[in-house]
Amino acid sequence: MHNSSTQPHSPNPSAEITGLDTLYEIETPEGIDLTSRLAGPVPRLLAYSVDLFYRTVILVILGIAVTFAGNAGVGLWLLISFLLEWFYPVVFEVLRGGQTPGKRAFSIAVVNDNLTPIGWGPSIMRNLLRFADFLPFGYCAGIISMTCSRDFQRLGDHAAGTLVVHRDQAAAPAALPQVTPMAPPRGLQLEDQQAIVSLVERSGELSRARQQELADLLQPVTGKPGDDGLNRLHGIGRWLLGARSADDNLRSADRQVGGQ
Repeated sequence: MHNSSTQPHSPNPSAEITGLDTLYEIETPEGIDLTSRLAGPVPRLLAYSVDLFYRTVILVILGIAVTFAGNAGVGLWLLISFLLEWFYPVVFEVLRGGQTPGKRAFSIAVVNDNLTPIGWGPSIMRNLLRFADFLPFGYCAGIISMTCSRDFQRLGDHAAGTLVVHRDQAAAPAALPQVTPMAPPRGLQLEDQQAIVSLVERSGELSRARQQELADLLQPVTGKPGDDGLNRLHGIGRWLLGARSADDNLRSADRQVGGQ
């Protein structure tokens, strides 16, 4: 965590950009430091292009569908075109964690400038003010605003108090050894518990031989050498991680497969 003094970004909380980094840091009133990486103009424009493509495809398909509906079809097309233009991003930003399909494709998201999830009011404001960012043409004002802003904010972001940040993809859960959980021996020290859990969580990254070397260091806990000691450590580790039966192992494996 960055502990150097910060230049106030707002009265409370405070925020800063570190050097030429795109690192955005705030300190909450509770004294908790939050950090995120700001998204610059390039990924934002690419995300907008993806969303524009999706909206265009929808309108083309709708236009073909209402070709023979006369004036009613034209009115329906204009209404949906209006809703897509102004409220498509609002609905996704509020209900989908700050991410439209385009933003999700580039792993960026809209948040409030205190890094909390965006709500209806700020989202509506920042999107209704896109007309100002388009002036005089081709999103010119928005690009200039993002380029000149320390936090890459366009005019709508300044008015709504919002930011666009990178959102890292969640790491896939570690593949744990599928062994029968075993209760640890009584009096197992906290350091030994942490070492066993770390070994189990890293079992997919380490060779079997390396795991056995580490298991030999914990032979006083297992009472068994070699492969038998390693299997016992795996079982104890699964127990410490919450598994209590072979069925728990299967359910854990199913959750890992389903989450990927």
